[in-house]
Amino acid sequence: MEAGIIGLPYIGKTTLFNALTALGVTSDGAANKPNVGVVNVPDPRLATLNQFIETKKIVPAQIQLVDVAGLVAGASEGKGTGNKFLSHVRNVDALLHVVRCFEDTNVPHVNDTIDPIRDVDEVETELLFADLEVVENSLKNAERKARTGDKEAKQRLDLLQLCKDTLENEKPISSLGLNEEQQRSLKSFAMLTAKPVLYVANVGEDDVDGSNPHVTQLREYAEQRGRPVVEVCAKLEAELVELEEDERAEMLEGLGIAEPALNLLARATYKLLGLQSYFTAGEKEIKAWTIPIGATGPQAAGVIHGDFERGFIRVEVFSIEDLEQFKSEQAIKQAGKLRVEGKSYVMQDGDVCHFLFNV
Repeated sequence: MEAGIIGLPYIGKTTLFNALTALGVTSDGAANKPNVGVVNVPDPRLATLNQFIETKKIVPAQIQLVDVAGLVAGASEGKGTGNKFLSHVRNVDALLHVVRCFEDTNVPHVNDTIDPIRDVDEVETELLFADLEVVENSLKNAERKARTGDKEAKQRLDLLQLCKDTLENEKPISSLGLNEEQQRSLKSFAMLTAKPVLYVANVGEDDVDGSNPHVTQLREYAEQRGRPVVEVCAKLEAELVELEEDERAEMLEGLGIAEPALNLLARATYKLLGLQSYFTAGEKEIKAWTIPIGATGPQAAGVIHGDFERGFIRVEVFSIEDLEQFKSEQAIKQAGKLRVEGKSYVMQDGDVCHFLFNV
């Protein structure tokens, strides 16, 4: 799974990327090519499992991040990094839209003043224009194929026309509430405005809880659109990631913060993508595996290896709560709490699994 970090120039995107990935890249690099890195999804359940199951390695779930140059007005027409920028984010699964919500006279703003709603609209307008260009360029070909009488081609033409009308009314494709079949039909077009969006309010060091009016304004705007918001002080988080673990904990305690805001951001991104984790645990490793919410037992097994899905027989499942209560897998089994589920089982977040298969 992959998420793209977007926003206007000079609002803290690359600082946020560095805080998440600890790669230490420069903002100049993203102007020529995207910065790409991997971030772990913090999950305290891994440590809980390790309390009762000894292992050599712990492997958390991960998200790949793509940091691209700031988007300027006219990007859809080739200004700034233009279509080069847009091509990089067309391939991601979700967008993390960083919005400046702090005042600092030492940090210039491309629009001179701080106005999160104006900034969001400016970026999203460019995404709308870019998608509209894709649709208009595709319509002629779709019309030609539809004239052959092919039912699928006719449906795609109708869908593209619906997208065109929606975009011309300055609404994103995500507002259409497309069904799974329609989403599959549009997948090859990689529409930017069809992607889920998480707003990242970049706040100042004097406002780590995001209580300033700019954040309030962004939250109200996001709520109207059904989109989540996470507050992050990218500058502070970039400082935290450079500290040793004990120094980091001390700094967080001094600030009265329970955990780095980046933990919240990583989990929010995971949720935005409609994902959840299940675990496998043994002597070699304890690992979080990423699956879509609603995945069945065989589908979950297939994430480990395709043979596991094809030859799926059953899955033995217990919960972390069971492990905390009974202290070991053997005790769970003796207490009758080890569940045996078949092919129709819908996986639950946090399941600890042993798959049985035959190929």
